[in-house]
Amino acid sequence: MRSFAEIYARTEPLPASAGDTDPSSPGVVYVVDDDFFARTAVRAILEDTDWRVEEFSTCEAFLAAIEPDAEACLVVDVHFPGMGGLQLLQRLKGLPWQIPVVVISGSSGVSEAVQSMRTGACDFLEKPVASDRLLASLAEAFRQSRDAKAVATMHQAALDHIADLTPRQREIMRLVLAGHPSKNIAADLGISRRTVENHRASIMHKTGARSLPALAKLALSSIWRPDELMA
Repeated sequence: MRSFAEIYARTEPLPASAGDTDPSSPGVVYVVDDDFFARTAVRAILEDTDWRVEEFSTCEAFLAAIEPDAEACLVVDVHFPGMGGLQLLQRLKGLPWQIPVVVISGSSGVSEAVQSMRTGACDFLEKPVASDRLLASLAEAFRQSRDAKAVATMHQAALDHIADLTPRQREIMRLVLAGHPSKNIAADLGISRRTVENHRASIMHKTGARSLPALAKLALSSIWRPDELMA
């Protein structure tokens, strides 16, 4: 496998357009860099291992072409004449969908690396990047993205299951999952034990949970913080 430095030294031009569209590839990698030879180097490394690649010379061009919800990863340089890589990360954070980002840079400033990670980058790599380091970083970025999407899907499914619960039922569910018996819940809420039991039965029916552990898993998947059960 060729190294980044070896490919970076190549001088023959390659078209700055979409790369191989083999559907068996793990996803598309967007390469955004105003340095033609840097883009060529990254593209060659990725296409050597059958990754799909699309490249852009500006962040603005990338934003205009990116497809929402595509299984993709972004490799972006920090410094551009116009919108910089860190500014692009800030723009991406405001979108309703997310894309994992690997930042590359010709400088080795610690503050630049820290700022990249704080803005949401999965990794920060210095040029020239060894091919195995780049590929490992991209593989991890895709893995994190898939995990995040799986969590988001589980979260939405759980929200859908508890959407029909009334505020009282959410309150009782919180108390049940906190380990309070029905008689104590009834006393705390000033209602009868039978009413509590009826609510518990309705909660199990509406959520489709067949046991308290299943209900607990559903409730935890539906919230980011435990106190949100009361929202």
